[in-house]
Amino acid sequence: MSLHHKIALSFVKNLGPSLAKSLLAYLGSAEDIFRSSPTKMLKIPGVGDKRIAQWDFDDALKKAERELIFIEKQGVEPIFYTDGKYPKRLKNCGDSPILLYAKGKMELNPPHIISIVGTRNATDYGRQLCRQLVEELQQYNVLIVSGLALGIDVAAHKECLRLNMPTVGVLGHGLDRLYPSQNRATADRMLENGGLLTEYPSGTVPDRENFPQRNRIVAGIADATVVIEAGIKGGALITAEIANSYNKDVFAFPGRLGDDFSEGCNFLIRNNKAALLTCMADLAFSLGWEKTDHAKPVEQFVLPLDLSVDERLIFDILLQHKVPLAIDDLTIKANMPMSALAMNLLNMEMQGYIRSLPGKTYKIN
Repeated sequence: MSLHHKIALSFVKNLGPSLAKSLLAYLGSAEDIFRSSPTKMLKIPGVGDKRIAQWDFDDALKKAERELIFIEKQGVEPIFYTDGKYPKRLKNCGDSPILLYAKGKMELNPPHIISIVGTRNATDYGRQLCRQLVEELQQYNVLIVSGLALGIDVAAHKECLRLNMPTVGVLGHGLDRLYPSQNRATADRMLENGGLLTEYPSGTVPDRENFPQRNRIVAGIADATVVIEAGIKGGALITAEIANSYNKDVFAFPGRLGDDFSEGCNFLIRNNKAALLTCMADLAFSLGWEKTDHAKPVEQFVLPLDLSVDERLIFDILLQHKVPLAIDDLTIKANMPMSALAMNLLNMEMQGYIRSLPGKTYKIN
C-alpha cells in the first residue's frame, strides 16, 4: 500500500476516522480509495453524493507530498491504521486516528501501558504521588503515556527518564514544534526510550480544540488511566471520561476536602467514574499484573487521608525534603509552637506516617 496514499487519506477534509475505516474495509486500501469511482463509493453505508462532493482527493495528495518531505527530513515514522505497529489498544476505539506520526524509539504494543494525567498546577503532594507510582510500576515493565503538558504530565515523563523507563508523550500539534516550549529538553531525552506521538501533521499549531482530541489517544492507548491531582474542570477529567467511554479502567488518588486540585479526583471516585487508589500497589493488583523476576521491592507510600490540618502541614514539609529534618527546623518551617509540634509528631508517628531518628530528626515513613 502506497505511503503517499496512506498519508493523503488523513488529509481528506470532512472524512473522519470512522468513515475512513469503512472505506478501507469496503475498498481494500488507501490507494484503492483514491482510485475508486463515486459510483462504487455510493454503495458504501454512510457515503452519499453530498459527502463525496466535499472530498478533494487531489488537494489531499498534494499536502501528503509535502508531509512526506518533512517526515523524511525529520526522521518521523508514519503509522497507518492497518500497520502492525499501530497501537492495538487504541485500534479497538471507534474514533481512533487513521494515521499517527511517531518520533523516537518506541514500542506501542508492550504487555502493559498506563496513562498518567493530572493538573498543570501540580503540588508537591501530587509530584510525590507521581514519583512513587512510577517507581512501583517500574517492576512491571510498563510504558508510561502522558501529554507532555506542564505539571503532572511532565513530572511523569521525568520520573520515567530518571528510572530509565519507556515513556511516550502524545501531542496536540505537529512534530515541527513543541508546546509548551519549556519541556523541550525533556522531550529530546524521551526520544531515546519512548518518544513523541501525534495524529497532527507538521504545521498544525497547538489550538485549544486539539487537546481534547489528543486526550482520546492518551486514554485509548493504555490499559488504564491514572488521575493524579485534578481540578473539577480540565483535560484530566476529559481524559478520564473518554477512558470510561472506551470501557477502560480509570483510577484516581483521593485528596483532602477543599483542595482545588483534588476536587476532580474526589468527584471521579464519588461518582464511580474512577477506582480509589490508596497505595501504589493497588493499581497493579487491580489489573492482575505480576512482577518481573528481577523486580526490586519498592517501599509503599500510604496516603495521609486522616491527618489534621497541622499534621498535614508537617507531612508536606517533610515530603519536600529528602533528608530527615530536625525538630528545631520543623518548628520554624511550620511556624508552630514546640509543644504543639511535638504532640503532632507523636500522633503521626503512632499512625505510621513518619519515623523519628536519632538527634530528634524526622522523616516520612
